[in-house]
Amino acid sequence: MISPRGSAGIPPPKPQDPIPELLRDLVRERTGIHFENERIPLMLEKLEARAIAAGCTSYLSYYYILKYEEGGPEEWRRVMDAFSVQETYFWRELDQIRSLVDHVVPAWFRQSSRPFRIWSAACATGEEPYSIVMALREAGFGDHPIEVFASDASEAALAKARASRYRERSFRTLPPALREKYFTSQGDSFALLDEVRSRVSFHWANLVTLEEAREIPPVNVIFCRNVFIYFSVATIKRTVGSFAHRLPPHGHLMIGASESLLKITDQFDLQEIGGAFVYVRNDRP
Repeated sequence: MISPRGSAGIPPPKPQDPIPELLRDLVRERTGIHFENERIPLMLEKLEARAIAAGCTSYLSYYYILKYEEGGPEEWRRVMDAFSVQETYFWRELDQIRSLVDHVVPAWFRQSSRPFRIWSAACATGEEPYSIVMALREAGFGDHPIEVFASDASEAALAKARASRYRERSFRTLPPALREKYFTSQGDSFALLDEVRSRVSFHWANLVTLEEAREIPPVNVIFCRNVFIYFSVATIKRTVGSFAHRLPPHGHLMIGASESLLKITDQFDLQEIGGAFVYVRNDRP
């Protein structure tokens, strides 16, 4: 909770104070995350520890730090850590991964021997890209030239992904046989085998400024699931446009089951592939 006046926290804003809304708009501009008016107190709660760490005694002074980047890009990375939602698990929304390994990847290698590239564009603590690698191995594509890239805007989440140690909560839908096959028990957690771990290349990337993510090349498939629910329509349009530039015609974009790009973009067509709904990059200019 936001600390009351007189404690070591930041005093709560007064009624009609414009700073919370200015902070909200700045956060949306730099991170893509949008807080409706009723959720502004939650935003302030998440930012309070960072403001205190920066030596601020008010949200106004922290606003100026973020606005004019007095702390540099590093402070914005800490903001992304504060907002990071790391709720994910192995084998989540498996129908799209099945569509990938049963239809999209086989179709590619029937007509090409070139590398096939996959990007998990909001990988959190790594369960999604590692699930993709395991599914590819189980489908017989473990030795094919497939490159898996993963990115997130939270460095804290990326550190956990690279460490690849997970507790029971991450295995709620993974078949026990696959956990036994690909993980080793180490105390109260499970460590992923290097044969899977080494197949994923992790990178920091802010989806709002994807032009800075130069380490991630053009790809064939992008997974960006359960991210757009936090974005404004304008930010979704901008991000999807950046994705379109990274995908070739007929490239695939996988988004969350509760998300939709209808009436947002004309660069992708919604198709059903192997029982999963997938957005396919069209070749319209």
